[in-house]
Amino acid sequence: MIRETLPADTPTLLTLAQGTGVFKPHEIVALNEVISDYHAANHGEGHRSVTYEKDGQIIGFAYYAPASMTDRTWYLYWIAVSKQIQARGVGSGLMRHVEDDIRKQGGRVLFIETSSLPHYELTRKFYLKQHYEQAAVLRDYYADGDDMVVFRKHF
Repeated sequence: MIRETLPADTPTLLTLAQGTGVFKPHEIVALNEVISDYHAANHGEGHRSVTYEKDGQIIGFAYYAPASMTDRTWYLYWIAVSKQIQARGVGSGLMRHVEDDIRKQGGRVLFIETSSLPHYELTRKFYLKQHYEQAAVLRDYYADGDDMVVFRKHF
């Protein structure tokens, strides 16, 4: 079941994200701030946070929002699936949910950014499998040798 993220989910989401082994410590701190801001105010600004729960266990989540000062452009900020169940359709289910919701909101395009580092290779392959196109590479964006890879899908 995919449902709206609740404040009580926050510790589990942080642990889940950390357990993927992909996110850096400062990114986990940022995720905590993003979720706190979502519950405090951003949900009223059109931001969305959804949690994938199965058999009472949280196994994934996604956070996305309309991009300000654009015409119906959206941005996926976070998506994560518990490391123990990756590659079993949970991420694909989350992406379908996100895309369907964005379409319902009248969204026309979704952008996603990720790192070029080798341990993000499976992430980049996942977006390509979901029919996203690689739209840009911003060299040395995160750090020297760590490019930003931008994916997009037009609805």
